[in-house]
Amino acid sequence: MNDNQTRGRALVVLVLAVLVVFASLGLGRFGFTMVLPAMQKGLGLTNTQSGQLQSWNSLGYLLLAVGSGILATRYGPSVVITCALGVVGLAMLATGAFPTFTGACVGRFFSGAGGAAANIPAMALLCAWFTGKRRGLAAGCAVGGSSLGLAATGAAVPWLLQRGGAEGWQHCWYAFGVVTLVICALCAAFLRDRPAPAAIPASADASASRKPVMLRSTVLWRIATAYFAFGFSYSIFATFFVNHLKRDIGLSIAQAGTIWTRIGLASVISGFVWGAFSDRWGRRLALVVIYLCQGSAFLIVGLSHGLGGALFAGFLFACTAWSIPAVISALCGDVFGAKMAPAALGVVTVVFGVGQVLGPAVGGIVADSDPAKEYEESMNKARALSESVRSAEQEA
Repeated sequence: MNDNQTRGRALVVLVLAVLVVFASLGLGRFGFTMVLPAMQKGLGLTNTQSGQLQSWNSLGYLLLAVGSGILATRYGPSVVITCALGVVGLAMLATGAFPTFTGACVGRFFSGAGGAAANIPAMALLCAWFTGKRRGLAAGCAVGGSSLGLAATGAAVPWLLQRGGAEGWQHCWYAFGVVTLVICALCAAFLRDRPAPAAIPASADASASRKPVMLRSTVLWRIATAYFAFGFSYSIFATFFVNHLKRDIGLSIAQAGTIWTRIGLASVISGFVWGAFSDRWGRRLALVVIYLCQGSAFLIVGLSHGLGGALFAGFLFACTAWSIPAVISALCGDVFGAKMAPAALGVVTVVFGVGQVLGPAVGGIVADSDPAKEYEESMNKARALSESVRSAEQEA
């Protein structure tokens, strides 16, 4: 395979990776957020039951995070990604076809499990197709699929709900499932594990030949610690920011929702920009700058009482929102090589997931402990910032 063919195949793999993230996270995660109010009404769910649906999804994601990396290392990412997307698509269809709380729980669990088994190998697969000088850029493009999913569901779900009436939420899941299965078919037809052996120089993946035993690697756990801090802190921001705009600043839910949607749309290029930055200036410096920006955003939210501060914090967050997953994915490829990158990324994603689960719970406890001020972001995220910067500085 000549260089032009390799570049063409690499571009195809990158486009498919964007679509995989779009389906597994964009539709699976943001789609649920958009459909939930109508779904809750249609099924007569309590708030507790609605929360349990997301818990089942998170549990499925965590259980398959490590397993998907191990399977991808053994059988190849393309096979695992294709099978996982099939599971996600069928789970979405089942969520609409079986309109009961139990059916929804089962659908959300398998949607989360399949989402992990598709997303993690897809991000790691880019390490095989792009050298260290382009890995960050490629990973940054791929994580943009999440923002595309946010934009797509924000436009499509209201239209589907309006046309579908009482069964509109089921139509949404049918649409998500069909789109996911189409992407699954594209992956089955065009996704490939690795370019020709000579396409990527041996020196570009030399780290694979001298990698430590992965689970005993101190570098792995430093990366995991930094990723935990991101999961812990961003989940608090994402959970309470709209509520902060509504309750503390006095905006209507429509105004707060519009601001949050614009933050999501503005974040599309964040992974692309910071991935390219990390390629040029190094992963460590990129992580330090990103965490400084996000930590500043979180502190501003905690300390500001006005709309201007909240908007500036939202701007800082949008500029860096999906940059950390991109840089972490590229870093795993740099350290552990293309072959072991899926397994390494799976391990650090589990730690990230734990932080993502703990963040809102701890933030809520802190908020409830001080009813006069609901500024949990400042306390928890400042701690996350210092931990992350320290971890990043050690990783030289």
